[in-house]
Amino acid sequence: MKKRMKKLEILAVGVALFLSGTQLGIAADGKEIFESTCSACHKRGMLGAPKLGDKDRWTELAKTGKDALVESAFNGKGRMPAQSRTREEIMAAVEFMLKAAE
Repeated sequence: MKKRMKKLEILAVGVALFLSGTQLGIAADGKEIFESTCSACHKRGMLGAPKLGDKDRWTELAKTGKDALVESAFNGKGRMPAQSRTREEIMAAVEFMLKAAE
């Protein structure tokens, strides 16, 4: 009985750590999110998307604030469709793109 309870406790802790790590890991990795979701347009500047590293465009966009940029991606704006990522994941990607333009 004690062995079974110990195994269940270990399993529960493992699942909790996995789930919390997954949530934190995804949201924290802006480069990975950029590569998997944003790069199709933002790497080359397709359809008028601000190109990664374009200091002038990103400096101008940064004036609207990170939250406004996140909402634009989350809801869609212009030719960019609404994104299926969480706001936290989009924020990580936005921060990555802003940093790349510094």
